Amino acid sequence: MCGRRNWWPGRPVCPEDVRVPQLHADELPIDVSLVRRLVDRAFPEYAALGVASMRDSGSSNALFGLGDDLLVRLPRQSGGGATIDKEVHWLPFVATRVTAAVPEVIGIGEPDLGYSERWAITRWLDGTIPALPLAGSTSGGPDGLTVDLAQFVKELRAIEIPAEAAIDESLSWYRGMPLASLDADFRAAVLECRGINTGLNLDDALRVWDQAVEASQATQAARAWFHGDLLAENLLVKDGRLAAVLDFGGLAVGDPTVDLIAAWEVLDSEGRREFRRVLDVDEATWTASRGWALLIAVVTFRYYGTTMPRRCANRLAMAQAAIVAL
Repeated sequence: MCGRRNWWPGRPVCPEDVRVPQLHADELPIDVSLVRRLVDRAFPEYAALGVASMRDSGSSNALFGLGDDLLVRLPRQSGGGATIDKEVHWLPFVATRVTAAVPEVIGIGEPDLGYSERWAITRWLDGTIPALPLAGSTSGGPDGLTVDLAQFVKELRAIEIPAEAAIDESLSWYRGMPLASLDADFRAAVLECRGINTGLNLDDALRVWDQAVEASQATQAARAWFHGDLLAENLLVKDGRLAAVLDFGGLAVGDPTVDLIAAWEVLDSEGRREFRRVLDVDEATWTASRGWALLIAVVTFRYYGTTMPRRCANRLAMAQAAIVAL
């Protein structure tokens, strides 16, 4: 079987030769057997620990439990080791400056056994992925998760940008670029989405996108650190509070507006109002964040429409909330 992670009730038995489901055309072949052999060669001290394929592996990294307290992350595509290197270098810097827990890398494996990328072992973080609010719902007041999410964004933006970070090319990503520079990409993605059943009113999406682009040109955000993929699947909650933020492969320095997408996916209308108040977000920036939510949704539909239905459902909810903008 895949391992002894008996703290996960109902865990399916995973034969060692079953490959991780393919999400990309250029997916690297990864299975439990490969992870077992990589760990045994690079970290013999962990040879006695069971390896378990995680049901909810990400789209950038395949995830495997190692014993009861560790996680193995293998990039799914060639070149993906670069994000592992970025996290190794910058996560310790970020971790001491934010309240929420972030992944702690305790070991790096080198390419081996025909696998081409660097890979990582991190400590296991407890918690569950937050449930998305029902469309149009309201909690009647801000909850702990709202406050904690706003605090994380505020803390991340407040981190100083060292000279090294300012020139580190790995900390430059399109999600920190001006929204207007992505107009052609958005329209191309919408055109492709017209050929699939997304459930989204694409004409409404285009209307709100135009408003977002115009608004983004009326404001200029100060350069700051941003997570870049602050969505439910990268959050862990425990007892109603934010327990951890995951997957810093998109960590970057630039316009941090994109991190406001968390409000459109994770929070209800009351939560969004409080999130915006705590962060003191002006009208133009808030409108621009709706554009980011729409852009990330439509590119998700186009790329993961047949392979990640739950992700697409979550992005649909986010996009619809951004269009309604309650």
